[in-house]
Amino acid sequence: MTIIQLESFLAVVHHGSFSTAAKYCFVTQPSLSKQISNLEDELGVILLDRNSKPIVPTDVGRMVLEQAKEAIASFYSTKEIVKDIKGELTGKLRLGVIPTISPYLMPKFIPIFLKTCPKVDLEIRDMFTIDIIDALSRDLIDVAILSGGYQIKIEEVNLFDDKIFFYVSPKNELFECKKIAPEQIDIANLLILTEGNFIRNKVMKLMSRSNKYIKPQYRFANCSLETLMHTVDSTSAITIIPGMAIPYIPQEKYNQIKPFAKVHAHRKITMAVGHTYVKDSLVNAVKESIKSAAEEFAIASFLRT
Repeated sequence: MTIIQLESFLAVVHHGSFSTAAKYCFVTQPSLSKQISNLEDELGVILLDRNSKPIVPTDVGRMVLEQAKEAIASFYSTKEIVKDIKGELTGKLRLGVIPTISPYLMPKFIPIFLKTCPKVDLEIRDMFTIDIIDALSRDLIDVAILSGGYQIKIEEVNLFDDKIFFYVSPKNELFECKKIAPEQIDIANLLILTEGNFIRNKVMKLMSRSNKYIKPQYRFANCSLETLMHTVDSTSAITIIPGMAIPYIPQEKYNQIKPFAKVHAHRKITMAVGHTYVKDSLVNAVKESIKSAAEEFAIASFLRT
């Protein structure tokens, strides 16, 4: 039994397909199939139900799967622990980031992180929170940056608070206000993100406190904050933006950014680490790099308060 055989088995289980797993492992499909067949021959059992679509593990395959995960993690952790003790910042880091953070944080985080860790192979994936939770549980990513601090399935560490602001069309009657309270909002003119998004959930909670919530006239499914902002610019609508978006907004539009009145509107930016990831020095490097990048967001938010 070899690590390559176990990794091939895990890849097929994770991807549900020999062809997709082979691409993920950068090998040919016949080579990957051979590795798994040899593993099955050695164990004397069938690990995969090849007639199922997607391919799934058999009953005994599910039991072997857990052992395979532990064996692979143990195999790689020995080297990584030694490197970590030596303080060597090398290897691969798979980072998952939610879409309402990635376009603002990553351009500032990457230069800082790569300056500290020039030998690290950094892979960044934009992912929704539900996909991040699944990817962490399946060891498909190592570290995640997300928003909330309320996920019961993963352990999160708070990094910093990101203030939330209104972004108002000059055609909207609230444009002249310096600050806006939730109860002032006409929900019919409020553009919000799809369900499951933290900023949307935060806004809905604030609106419910004001007892003014009604179903909005239209909603956006799986779109970007930029789409909402551009729509605000071309209509009389209003939307919600995170403070970390402010440095990317043209200064001539700064008068459209309005702080919340009466409430401390913010979201927590958090980090979660995969349960098999052992590179503490890299995790700390990610954390410190993000905190350094966040200083500019804090300044921008302060200027708009």
